[in-house]
Amino acid sequence: MEHFDYNAYVVREEKDGSFSRQIETKNSTELPQGEVLVKVKYAALNYKDALSASGHKGISKHYPHTPGVDAAGIVVRSESEDFREGDEVIVTSYDLGMNTSGAFQEYISVPADWPVLKPSALSLEECMVIGTGGYTAALSLYKMEQNGQCPEMGAVLVTGSTGGVGSMAVAILAQNGYEVIAATGKENAHEYLKLLGATQIVDRASIDDKSGRPLLRSQWAGAIDTVGDNTLATCIKACGRNGSVAVCGLVASPELNTTVYPFILNGVNVLGIETAETPRAIRLKLWDLLSHEWKPQHLEDIKRIIALDKLDTHIHLMLEGKSKGRVVVKF
Repeated sequence: MEHFDYNAYVVREEKDGSFSRQIETKNSTELPQGEVLVKVKYAALNYKDALSASGHKGISKHYPHTPGVDAAGIVVRSESEDFREGDEVIVTSYDLGMNTSGAFQEYISVPADWPVLKPSALSLEECMVIGTGGYTAALSLYKMEQNGQCPEMGAVLVTGSTGGVGSMAVAILAQNGYEVIAATGKENAHEYLKLLGATQIVDRASIDDKSGRPLLRSQWAGAIDTVGDNTLATCIKACGRNGSVAVCGLVASPELNTTVYPFILNGVNVLGIETAETPRAIRLKLWDLLSHEWKPQHLEDIKRIIALDKLDTHIHLMLEGKSKGRVVVKF
């Protein structure tokens, strides 16, 4: 294949230690050596991408760099028998957008075990509205139910409920028959959360217990937490017997200060949700569920489609806690 130019969103580290972001023209010779070349049609914005675009060395160690952990597009070249030219694929997680050049560009080159064939019941756009946010929420529920969670136990709390993962968690839980308590600090988001399926909305300040007590009265049967820090500690302390708390975010902080009492007295399960290296069999199963019985009913209300030149604005909004739903770049 002849070499070609393409547009990419590039983050550069300046001499003074600051980071700059701009759209640049790059050449295909700069792409990583991968077995599958994909023309990106859609890419979703995640909190991890916003951190990478800000120079967070815990996410991306080397700059200049193109973030973007979620891509959906069309195969234009494949050295693998698993994919042919013209196949529609999705690439989420693994090292894409972290230390491998990511989805915020017109082409990506990746190893053959990263892409997944697009489920026939979903469009490429829908795959990115779901994206890692929806996949994370689905994996959270999947692991919770593996540990015995069920709607009959009672309501499940979702923290950071207007964000990408939170919005999808509310919708997927409601789709599966759960009562959902959505925690938010955004008063103007209540109708949005009710539309997604929340049955109760609480102020996020109420999920930030500072009493110092090791246990609280049961207030929910389980939780999906995207916030971390004392919010996560509160999720655990107020969780009902044998409930599960899925840990999938650190919007507030990666810190956690709690005691063993919720675990040894109430049997609470704390489940780590790591999406990057999910075994392929589970990954395929979850995408099948997300394209059928777990498919959220309100993807149109969750999505915001933007052009690449608007990405910087939405990264700022996400870092300021002002983003809502799923932001998707259309190429």
